[in-house]
Amino acid sequence: MKDILHQLETRRNEARLGGGAHRIEAQHKKGKLTARERIEVLVDEGSFEEFDMFKAHRCAEFGMEQVRYPGDGVVTGWGTINGRMVYVFSQDFTVFGGSLSETHAEKICKIMDMAIKNGAPVIGLNDSGGARIQEGVASLAGYADVFQKNIMASGVVPQISVIMGPCAGGAVYSPAMTDFIYMVKDSSYMFVTGPDVVKTVTNEIVTAEELGGAKTHTSKSSVADGAYDNDMETLAEVRRLFDFLPLNNREKAPVRPFYDSQDRLEKSLDSLVPENPNLPYDMKELVRKVADEGDFFETQADFAGNILTGFIRIEGATVGVVANQPLVLAGCLDIDASRKAARFVRFCDAFEIPILTLVDVPGFLPGTSQEYGGVIKHGAKLLFAYGEATVPKVTVITRKAYGGAYDVMASKHLRGDFNYAWPTAQIAVMGAKGAVEILYRSELGDADKIAQRTADYEGRFANPFVAAEKGFIDDVIMPHSTRARVARAFAALRNKKLSNPWKKHDNIPL
Repeated sequence: MKDILHQLETRRNEARLGGGAHRIEAQHKKGKLTARERIEVLVDEGSFEEFDMFKAHRCAEFGMEQVRYPGDGVVTGWGTINGRMVYVFSQDFTVFGGSLSETHAEKICKIMDMAIKNGAPVIGLNDSGGARIQEGVASLAGYADVFQKNIMASGVVPQISVIMGPCAGGAVYSPAMTDFIYMVKDSSYMFVTGPDVVKTVTNEIVTAEELGGAKTHTSKSSVADGAYDNDMETLAEVRRLFDFLPLNNREKAPVRPFYDSQDRLEKSLDSLVPENPNLPYDMKELVRKVADEGDFFETQADFAGNILTGFIRIEGATVGVVANQPLVLAGCLDIDASRKAARFVRFCDAFEIPILTLVDVPGFLPGTSQEYGGVIKHGAKLLFAYGEATVPKVTVITRKAYGGAYDVMASKHLRGDFNYAWPTAQIAVMGAKGAVEILYRSELGDADKIAQRTADYEGRFANPFVAAEKGFIDDVIMPHSTRARVARAFAALRNKKLSNPWKKHDNIPL
């Protein structure tokens, strides 16, 4: 019996070593943790239960039958994060460069099936050289199998991808279908075709970092939601995100103890909006002053800064926030902002996370680049996302809400539940100057008359009361009471029930 137990421990130690001590050392020299070390940082201490530790590849081509490593380049299993269940796979770059084989894919698919069945999120730690060339089409089939699982899990359990090394070719499409992607600065990259192929085909000379590094994907492509300095910080932030999310689409997000009064008044908000309507202010100040303890987990912070998205808690419960940011492009909606916000709204709706919308939007960004880029369809994505969402929706208009952008930003007409406005709100078809130039075109030569017409228009429409008179605004509230009013609104909506007409699925304007 002792011999058998010793043999088991020997085999386990062999599996834990992955590609061997020298490759582990090489991983450490790059400033990267190993696959198992990453899991230890991510999940609660002692909670990880591994599956398929001894599974090995079945390839007999190109001498592969002579080289087998237990686990075949990926560590899979389940554990807990702050006591809540999570399934994890972590690719091991020390084994065949983390390349995906048929059995490697089978291991990932197995835990994804279990996650769907048992209702727990999946976190993938990606560090792979791509498909294992020696296996040919079998490895490609493995990728497609993983893709199919991603699709089936979408909207059922949260999926988070963490890119902690290379992720190239077909491998990028699995993370692309997950809900959130995080990267490690200077040591991770994603691209469909690498720098060498780009140079051969297009004669462009570009580095891997420029083509698909963390800065590229967080600020230009919007593929990634955020990037951090090293493995440890990245995994700590993923743990923080995890705490905001429900385990699946049938459970609510966790409610944690809070140490902040729900009726807290913030007098400083009464002077947040400048008297000059053309001056900017920082909408993040309002977000943090509404949130429990000022805690705001922002997503895609470096992309489309004219709109803010992220999670806060109100009375301990998770709330998704979408807010125009007047500091960037005056808070205008454009193609990038519409895409960013629409995807976030759809995620919140899929997982029953209430949505708070803070509005200061002068309209859609004008220009040929926007029109040629399809701002009509991209703007419609955000409109569609808000209109189909059945979760509790609370909206606060702080200043400008002009034209179609007013409609799009969770207006009462898109089934907003509670729609508030500050006294500084201006709800109109357009700004006073533009409106007067259209309405009184014949008087454009008379500057005094136009100035008077503009002042009259502002007096009539540069306030929230016309909309309130029509019932489109439920109440005009004092800025300092925003947290209290928003908290009461979400409390009143805890038992909200709303369903859309039966359909196989909608046809959002992609």
